[in-house]
Amino acid sequence: MTSESTVSQSATGPDAEVYQAPRQDKPWGHEVIYAGVDDKYVGKILHITAGHGLSLQYHRDKDETISVLSGAALVEHGPSADALVSQHFGPGDTIHLPAGALHRITAITDLTCAESSTAQPGWREDVVRLEDKYGRTGTTAP
Repeated sequence: MTSESTVSQSATGPDAEVYQAPRQDKPWGHEVIYAGVDDKYVGKILHITAGHGLSLQYHRDKDETISVLSGAALVEHGPSADALVSQHFGPGDTIHLPAGALHRITAITDLTCAESSTAQPGWREDVVRLEDKYGRTGTTAP
């Protein structure tokens, strides 16, 4: 994944890759992409600072499953901005978001979530932001 990764070779073929997972700072906290295999899957750990949150967004192609590891969140989801359901989430609470499902996560306390998603070509840009309090509405900016 990075220039510092190492892949060992065994007698039967590739063995393992060891690397430092990259951190991406965000206006709401940061994420660590610990797995990113194009055309297969992506694994992230999201760290969201209390009082901050993700955009109201959806993905054209990407399916996501998000699970709270620690902290408390308000998760909003639904078919349209005027039909969102709001739910309080805590450790172990999990949501599957198929492509096209609107969603937003707001941290009530400092929040850590695991996110697994599909990784079609262009997965890093597959976000449509409808509302964003950090000035990123309509962009794919990090």
